[in-house]
Amino acid sequence: MRVQLFDQPLPTGVTLACRATGPADAPRRAVFLHGFPEAAFAWDDVISALAAADPGLRCVAPNQRGYAGSSAPAEVSAYRAKHLVADIAALLDVVAGPGQPIDLLVAHDWGGGVAWNFAALLPQRVRQLVIINSPHPGAMLRELRRSQQQRDASQYMTMLVQPDAAQLLAADDFAVLFGKLDGLGGSEKPAWLTPAVRAQYRDVWSRGLDGALNWYRASPLRPPTRADDPALAAVVLPDSVVNVRVPTTVLWGLADRALCPGLIADLDGWVPGIQVHTRPDASHWIVHEHPDWVIGHIRAALARV
Repeated sequence: MRVQLFDQPLPTGVTLACRATGPADAPRRAVFLHGFPEAAFAWDDVISALAAADPGLRCVAPNQRGYAGSSAPAEVSAYRAKHLVADIAALLDVVAGPGQPIDLLVAHDWGGGVAWNFAALLPQRVRQLVIINSPHPGAMLRELRRSQQQRDASQYMTMLVQPDAAQLLAADDFAVLFGKLDGLGGSEKPAWLTPAVRAQYRDVWSRGLDGALNWYRASPLRPPTRADDPALAAVVLPDSVVNVRVPTTVLWGLADRALCPGLIADLDGWVPGIQVHTRPDASHWIVHEHPDWVIGHIRAALARV
């Protein structure tokens, strides 16, 4: 199934570079949100397979604000959650019609950060939610406060928020970033990271990294920099952004080095009826590693609509 490319201007003043499969007038709609340091191309195999299996399904995957080809405001404040959620609400107005729901929202990593907030704040806009290796904000705050293992695993964020982070990540042909793709699952040079896929990542990163890094700079959810750091203790997440009433499926690779298993414990207090499916042999890059498994669970979520 051919992936369609187009730029979508939004009323938020942002233009998102999008990838899509399926007919524009299909009766069912699904939106896919990528994470860091990826872009919408990471969903190509998934959305191609889904649309090929269901001719009545339209799949849209945007490069989110700050990523290659999409608008990238310079101000860190432009990457706060309320703006990222507003972008997706505006995109859904285009994809499904003003104020109308989509059948499915799928998100990985930072895309999940947006999707959790979106589903909490605008549950009427989503019929099913699938989250892939992306922590619920309440669970992330809990684990950063109580788990030394998670604080240690999240220390990479300290580097990503530095003013010169983009230069450090771009050095030596993006050696640090390729190292994250190679190593977060514990295996060196994984089979999925072919020369062609490396070229796709290199193309995205070559268009600028500071927009993507501003997501980290704008977020209060990061590990403390010292034992008496008051920043994390001051974070308050209101019920309106943590309680999700959308039917939700979580897919989780347990070999993720950045996100520890404690993050998927006791989620039903925030998300009643949540379904959690894990794979011990999958890392943070589970969408690349096990696309058929991911697609199977996405199709199961669509069948529940």
